[in-house]
Amino acid sequence: MIVLLIGISLLVAVGFLVAFLIAVKKGQYKDTHTPAIRVLFDNETEEEKKKINNSESK
Repeated sequence: MIVLLIGISLLVAVGFLVAFLIAVKKGQYKDTHTPAIRVLFDNETEEEKKKINNSESK
């Protein structure tokens, strides 16, 4: 029973490793500076966001 659980956990770990390596290869982590400063340039207020959401839903 314990061998089965260890085997499954190793498969899950390998799956996460493969997913991480694919993300790195596709450039998911290349731009680490822009997301940090993107918040500083977000000028939309909550009211503007509500207006946009309401107009999209109509």
